[in-house]
Amino acid sequence: MLLSGDHGRLLSPLGVKVTLGVLLAVSVLVPVLNLAVPEGSSLHVPSYLVALLGKYLCFALLALSVDLVWGFCGILSLGHGAFFALGGYAMGMHLMRQIGERGVYGHSVLPDFMVFLNWQELPWYWYGFDSFPFALLMVLLVPGLLALVFGWLAFRSRVTGVYLSIITQAMTFALMLAFFRNDMGFGGNNGLTDFKDLLGFSLRSDATRAGLFAASALALALGYLLCRWIVCSKVGRVLVAIRDAESRVRFLGYRVERYKLFVFVLSAMLAGLAGALYVPQVGIINPGEFSPANSIEIVIWVAVGGRGYLHGAILGAVLVNYAKTYLTGAAPEIWLFFLGGLFIAVTVFLPRGIVGSLGGLRDRLPLSGLRQAPGEAGG
Repeated sequence: MLLSGDHGRLLSPLGVKVTLGVLLAVSVLVPVLNLAVPEGSSLHVPSYLVALLGKYLCFALLALSVDLVWGFCGILSLGHGAFFALGGYAMGMHLMRQIGERGVYGHSVLPDFMVFLNWQELPWYWYGFDSFPFALLMVLLVPGLLALVFGWLAFRSRVTGVYLSIITQAMTFALMLAFFRNDMGFGGNNGLTDFKDLLGFSLRSDATRAGLFAASALALALGYLLCRWIVCSKVGRVLVAIRDAESRVRFLGYRVERYKLFVFVLSAMLAGLAGALYVPQVGIINPGEFSPANSIEIVIWVAVGGRGYLHGAILGAVLVNYAKTYLTGAAPEIWLFFLGGLFIAVTVFLPRGIVGSLGGLRDRLPLSGLRQAPGEAGG
């Protein structure tokens, strides 16, 4: 039940230092090049690019959460977009409450869409969202609670494999249909938008966008450290064993359901945090985020980068979303064909993803064999 092969090496202290070093460097350099370097300079990073890169970092954190459950515990969730959207809605509700009388209708309590729909009072589930700490708590608690209930029912009934994937798709599809309804009190198909500020800082300010970008990079770095700590611990070894031989682990006396529930809930909370950081940077959250296609796309990010490598998920999310940004602008009609072809190509030719394939290539180099010789002799 040990992490072995590529997993053991790629979760090494050197790999962690490189990943964290890149994240910390980006979190400092991008805001500095945006705020301190004049626009005419070739080193200047434009504001739109800061927001775009911030969005990529949020997607990377989301991919990290999926890799934790899929890569290390074998839970192929096709519904993590739901946890991401719930975290986003929790933050969106706080941002809507901050608008106050600056809305189109100038109502001090009700958001614009509620005034438009003739709501007379604020629904009870909107109470408390004027407080940022409460909203931050809900960002983690709501996705975590849904994952707890869903996971308890699924894992207790020993639903695994493709059946679990299907019901996670059903969950996110049901939530999408529910949030499309105007009587749910979440803005219907328009969702929540027209945000003004966060903690008193204007969301249209370059400094605020740079701050959100740095916060996203920091959250990704902390999320990466947390995931690595879990997968390198005894709990992580049990998770890998469950992935590889669940029946045998259960036979040895482990409460498999509890381990799976723990990692599933933690993963959902990470996804919710990613959604909360995403919303103020893009300025909108709507039911489209619950779309089952979004959750499938997240799995493709992880597969492309490398399932079970943590930083592979980060790399895959950034690369695929960069390709999406480019192709949806240059040739929007081929994007979905490209995505489908990419998944097929990775499955057939790079089953371990980019990071896993690079690790395998490194092992075949003559120098790699020389480096391993002393260790083998010592063993």
